[in-house]
Amino acid sequence: MKVDLHNHTVLCNHASGTVNEYVEAAIACGTEFFGFSDHAPMHYDPKYRMTFEQMELYESWVREAQQRYEDQITVLLGYEIDFLPGYMEESVLKRPCDYLIGSVHFIDDWGFDNPEFIGRYEGVDIDDVYRRYFGLVETMAKSGKFDIVGHLDLLKVFKYLPTQDIRTLAKEALNAIKKANMCIEINVSGYRKPIVEAYPSPLLLQEIIMREIPITFGSDAHNPEQVGLFTQEIETLARSVGYDKCAVYRGRDREMIKF
Repeated sequence: MKVDLHNHTVLCNHASGTVNEYVEAAIACGTEFFGFSDHAPMHYDPKYRMTFEQMELYESWVREAQQRYEDQITVLLGYEIDFLPGYMEESVLKRPCDYLIGSVHFIDDWGFDNPEFIGRYEGVDIDDVYRRYFGLVETMAKSGKFDIVGHLDLLKVFKYLPTQDIRTLAKEALNAIKKANMCIEINVSGYRKPIVEAYPSPLLLQEIIMREIPITFGSDAHNPEQVGLFTQEIETLARSVGYDKCAVYRGRDREMIKF
């Protein structure tokens, strides 16, 4: 993919490979803009994110890669920030970087995309869970703190799907994203999960382009071998609903480029 803005490093504690290995993998598959957006620190769930003390190290790794590979690829610095009310850190939100991805991984204390807690799906009102999830996405958009919505319909990861029309459940969240002038990533990691589908679904993408919300792309790679996987699938998906441009960010400013 020409633009790939969602990728991780070993500092999140559930990824492998060096920063240079990720960048070289991106160069090998023809990527022109490659972004790191590792899990930002917060005082919750420390097992799956960098510490506050490691932010300087993370940024230095990315800056070194920017210089090392400047003649071959544009390397960008971002953060993926968990939107979890009560745990948002202004020191992270105001960190100088190219972009911030806002993602919802938790409904209250439930890390719903973590296989460790899959049992909590049993016996729930799945439509109500989706309403709560998209309510959090809506609140995140209204906060005005983020540039990109991470894996919009992540809740489908284990194939627990709503009985109600997903377009109705996501409507207010999408309206808030549009009003906030945010971008939505097409994230390939769903192809590596039980749902075997990109985030967001083709049905939601139709709603997204109808609102003229811009898109970008992300491998969500947690090892160098995942960089650039499913490029053809997601670019074909984007074109099938009418997109031919995607977003890239520098210094929190968005630029749209052809893909």
